[in-house]
Amino acid sequence: MSLFSFLLDIDGIWNNIFSYLFWFVMLFLIIGLMTMGAQKRITMRHSRSGLLKSGYVNYCWTYFFIGWMVPIVRGEIGIGMLHLALTFFTFGMFQLIMPFLYNKQYMTRLLVDGWKLHDSEELNELAKLKLGIEN
Repeated sequence: MSLFSFLLDIDGIWNNIFSYLFWFVMLFLIIGLMTMGAQKRITMRHSRSGLLKSGYVNYCWTYFFIGWMVPIVRGEIGIGMLHLALTFFTFGMFQLIMPFLYNKQYMTRLLVDGWKLHDSEELNELAKLKLGIEN
């Protein structure tokens, strides 16, 4: 066996490793969408100022793809930096788990800060169900 054929064999091994890793990661996306459903936008209204903002329920597929940048885009810079640190220290595993949790945590923070559900009755009921809010 020549050195060149040995290098080709290692290349094949790396292709298999990356293929298995890709499907392992994608499994989290598939499980999340199947168990929790696709992300749905819920309009929120601030009780004092009347401003409108979007909240979300179900599996956070945006967090799955761009991770810790989602809180930063949504205006939670401190939370985003914390998530970046946790992603770094857990070698990315945090970013695989967080899409299951982030939308519920984000909506809970909005509700605590004075935002109210302000969408269609159907979507408000869905949000209440997903967030554990009783009528």
